[in-house]
Amino acid sequence: MSEEASAAATPPPGPSDQIAGLSFALVLVSPDLHIAEVNPAGEVLLGASATRLCGRELLDVLGLSESDLAERLKDPEAQLVARGLDVTINERPWRTNLTVSTMASHPGWRMITLSDASQGERFEEQERRPVLRGPAVLAHEIKNPLAAIRGAAQLLEKQATEKQAPLTHLVIQEVDRIAQLIDRMQRLGREQSEPVAPVNLHEAIRKAISSVKMTADDAVAWKEEFDPSLPPVLANDGALVQVLVNLIANARDAASQNVAPQIRIRTRFAGGVVTNVIRLGRSIKLPIEIRVSDNGSGVDPALRDHIFEPFVSSKAHGQGLGLALVQKLVRDMNGRVSHERDDAAGWTHFRIQLPVAKPNGEKT
Repeated sequence: MSEEASAAATPPPGPSDQIAGLSFALVLVSPDLHIAEVNPAGEVLLGASATRLCGRELLDVLGLSESDLAERLKDPEAQLVARGLDVTINERPWRTNLTVSTMASHPGWRMITLSDASQGERFEEQERRPVLRGPAVLAHEIKNPLAAIRGAAQLLEKQATEKQAPLTHLVIQEVDRIAQLIDRMQRLGREQSEPVAPVNLHEAIRKAISSVKMTADDAVAWKEEFDPSLPPVLANDGALVQVLVNLIANARDAASQNVAPQIRIRTRFAGGVVTNVIRLGRSIKLPIEIRVSDNGSGVDPALRDHIFEPFVSSKAHGQGLGLALVQKLVRDMNGRVSHERDDAAGWTHFRIQLPVAKPNGEKT
């Protein structure tokens, strides 16, 4: 029998198999908001098995930051759609997309879907690339006249008087500064990703820490919380080190505002809530997490939803390209980077989540 005939003879998957195959969480709740059923993706997102979840009240499992939304959920006839909703799962803040659908055949019963809000990144990436290509093309055209200006300034410097020499030196310095900025703009517009391979996570972190410590204030208190049992991640070693240098340097700058500056770097296997992202139409699990934390004053609340966008910066003299480049490099490695502020504890956290590398270099 041919493969086509065999496929045609195989019955299509039933409703249970279809629900089990969904990449987003699906939760069935009773009229009094108790969980009746949950699919495998729901078990992963909520960090517990269906056996442990069934019978529990939804609002005990899913903490909502908006009290009015919790009240609306208690209405058995409520249908809701919320994007980018801040919730708490297992005492950890999470940003999710939520929908609530009623069931006409069973009044009061509802189907609730939950998905990682970052799964929309694939669409944001497609929309953002044309925006970034413009600066990249412009940067390429600017480099040639910049080289000519630098060369002319170097010639003038050789003939300059003692009073003129600082001016020619200033021209060369400013040209170099602009050239570095242009290099970063070009990297943002580059569409080809760096190749990935198994990388020792902690070696990359220690390289980055060593680089930042060379220019760090001795007053900064560093704390490492590493899980030595973590397997290699699938990443590009050079790109990962650059991402970590950027985040750790930002943490150092932010913490320096505190009278007792602290930086914490933590690695862990996220066995409870595992992040999934969609890349090229397929779901990729990101169970390895790096967290870079500082006790600085945090990002301006007005900028928190935009800090990964190009030319957005909370620093007085920032160029707004560092975090945009971080996001691009992490995405190129099929990972995810996110930011959160714990105002109660006074800490800012940046999380990088990456896929595990199998021994042969394939994704898990």
